Amino acid sequence: MDKSKRQLLGQIAAISAGAAFLPVAQASTAKPQATSGKRYGMLIDLRRCVGCQACTVACTIENQPPLGQFRTTVNQYEVTQGQESAFMMLPRLCNHCENPPCIPVCPTGATFQRQDGIVVVDSHWCVGCGYCVQACPYDARFINHDTNTADKCTFCAHRLEAGLLPACVETCVGEARIIGDLNDPGSQISRMLAEHRDEIKVLKPSAETSPCVFYLGMTAAFEERIRGEAPVRSLMTATGEELHHGH
Repeated sequence: MDKSKRQLLGQIAAISAGAAFLPVAQASTAKPQATSGKRYGMLIDLRRCVGCQACTVACTIENQPPLGQFRTTVNQYEVTQGQESAFMMLPRLCNHCENPPCIPVCPTGATFQRQDGIVVVDSHWCVGCGYCVQACPYDARFINHDTNTADKCTFCAHRLEAGLLPACVETCVGEARIIGDLNDPGSQISRMLAEHRDEIKVLKPSAETSPCVFYLGMTAAFEERIRGEAPVRSLMTATGEELHHGH
């Protein structure tokens, strides 16, 4: 789809989203579906993350987003508990939710969920309206400056289909990122989720999106208080009160 057609569709979607829902059924039936039975998820062990940003670099090389835009990154926070403070690394990416809020707001059906749970964007259908970007509670989406379409982490679905690990998982020096089939009780991620059941947390559980990116070693202060767009460094008290940031 050329730029002029995409801009025209974008204007139509902005004026009346209802009028643009006509091709959704056609779009959804045309999408390639992955093997049924699998449900991919990712566990991030913050106890092992050193904040080296190797995942960010690897993702950038693999997926080639525009300069200054990222599908995944690691935010750094300074957390205080009593008289002590410590830095905490928090990798951020699309959470590939069971109930993704980005899908129902898409006026063309460009954003959809595969049978294996991975949420993807068909750039041929996307009109760059930005509705999905606003709907995501994790600030995991952006409008690609080069294509003018929505962009995000896909768990490197193309690599998974080839039997490879996502670029961020493969290059993590601390082996902090674990991806696997949540429906397979014998997979590493399923075993770790079961072993650390009481310690596992997700971001913004109140959003009721049922995210499939899980965190091990994350303090409760980050669950609901995490911003959609996190500052580079944020000072927080033991109760999660933010004192200042951006220094």
